[in-house]
Amino acid sequence: MNTTEQSLSGYSRRSFIETAGKTMIATGVIGALPAAGAKAQTSASSDTKRTADAIKVELPPIHAASEKQDKWPAISPPSKRIGYALVGLGNLTLQQLLPGFAECNYSKPVALVSGDAAKAKKVAAQYGIDPKNIYNYQNYDEIRNNPEIDAVYIVLPNSMHKEFTIRAAKAGKHVLCEKPMANSSAEAQEMIDACKKAGKKLMIAYRIQYEPHNRLAMKWTREKRFGKVKLIDSVNVQNSGPYGQWRLNKKLAGGGSLPDIGLYCSNTNRFLTGEEPHTVLASIFSTPGDERFKEVEETVMFQLFFPSGTVANNVCSYGVHDAKHYRCYADNGGWFGLDPAFSYEGLKMEASQVQDGMEVKMEPSNGGSNQFALEIDHFSTCIMDDKVPFTPGEEGLQDHKVLEAIYESAKTGKPVKLERIDKLDAFRGPPPAEG
Repeated sequence: MNTTEQSLSGYSRRSFIETAGKTMIATGVIGALPAAGAKAQTSASSDTKRTADAIKVELPPIHAASEKQDKWPAISPPSKRIGYALVGLGNLTLQQLLPGFAECNYSKPVALVSGDAAKAKKVAAQYGIDPKNIYNYQNYDEIRNNPEIDAVYIVLPNSMHKEFTIRAAKAGKHVLCEKPMANSSAEAQEMIDACKKAGKKLMIAYRIQYEPHNRLAMKWTREKRFGKVKLIDSVNVQNSGPYGQWRLNKKLAGGGSLPDIGLYCSNTNRFLTGEEPHTVLASIFSTPGDERFKEVEETVMFQLFFPSGTVANNVCSYGVHDAKHYRCYADNGGWFGLDPAFSYEGLKMEASQVQDGMEVKMEPSNGGSNQFALEIDHFSTCIMDDKVPFTPGEEGLQDHKVLEAIYESAKTGKPVKLERIDKLDAFRGPPPAEG
């Protein structure tokens, strides 16, 4: 998520955000969800944009057959790429997303939505975005009249995700939304319903599920590379800045460390195993007298219990030095994981296995990939080829149900049962193309 903008066209930062929740578009229940493989209507402006139009340049190999080979991806020409409007110009958008588009093969930024007109004008000049494609939060609905915009990427405080997703869907645009999806499972369901009704795709930006090292860890878990993974240990902690930022405001963020960084642990647990937890057990602690945590929680420790018997121990915190890692412990002489695991860059995989009576350490690596380019391009190819995204709205909805169970367990001090789901990858679409 981004740091919200300091001024919002015609409003103070605080008054706009307080008003936003009151002006959210109301939507009714809109029927049952389609099956995971169901197709959604694509926008008219993307009818001629297909992955089949991508161009690939072939070069002769320069390495021996035994070595890692260079890969030359197919790339769509600029006129055939999916055009995105970036909604919110905070830290994540400026530091990660807009630079990440330079590494995309099927996607391009074509519009900006911001409450700060001066900043938006500067950013548009930096990235060659036509000034006529700058919108604010009040005229946002006018994106319906811009055929250059195929999709929006929503990068706003959590409490604003529902409103701007529903408005985008009604404007006929596909939606890529940052995590957490919303502030509650009820809001998440409204977002799904609105996009289904409009015939538009909704994807939640779980970049970890597209990142190669994490995908290898998922593959090793599912294939039992080191035996059955019986225990997953995950840590995602950081030392939050002073009170006043939106992440420490419960109304805007929905909670503290749990929905922001604890979500990485629970979602990655679910991704690695492909399973859904049937029971959660949790506790919460906030340092007495620390102003940062007068509205939201500091530290959450929670366990997830899965149908296969795997147990995941997780901790997230806003009050200690940064650490982001996990390990999967298997029953056949080995463990593997990532450290760091959840960072934007510099991810490192590690593994250990007993071979010939000795413990052998490994550090598998693909050299690094831009996680944001991978997730954005996946959504673009889903729009082009009319496919369900790997992490659709239903994936985000399930995470909210898990988070709500964690809060309930911490409040009651007792285990909380969830609906038992035995199907693997129950809420995901077809996996992204390898490589």
